[in-house]
Amino acid sequence: MAISFSLEKSFTFNNRLKTKAWIKQIIEKEGGKCGDISYVFASDEKVLEINKQFLQHDFYTDIITFDYVENYVISGDIFISVDRVKDNAKTFNTTFDEELHRVIIHGVLHLLGYKDHSEKDEKLMRQMENESLRLFYS
Repeated sequence: MAISFSLEKSFTFNNRLKTKAWIKQIIEKEGGKCGDISYVFASDEKVLEINKQFLQHDFYTDIITFDYVENYVISGDIFISVDRVKDNAKTFNTTFDEELHRVIIHGVLHLLGYKDHSEKDEKLMRQMENESLRLFYS
């Protein structure tokens, strides 16, 4: 069982080992067991292509999560648009690293069963992201 990071889009990604330990910590805190999670950091265009092909959505997004969870072994493929993360960091007046970690854990939270389609679900998702980020940065 492993967490892997692939960079199709060139950028600096620091603290990989700390990030992997943090992801596992969040999964275990939520009662899951870490399986195979693959992160692919890509361009807007690559993530848009995936969004169109697999979800029939014709819009840019910061993250697409493919869920392979079985028996609460948390596994999946997570595609992250580095371009969206950069833009969102500016929009939300935060650092690139903090926004990147927010999106990284957002995907894990989806794998753990958290949703963000309703206002109530989105509020809980943001709360969980914030709690998770506090753990990473403490």
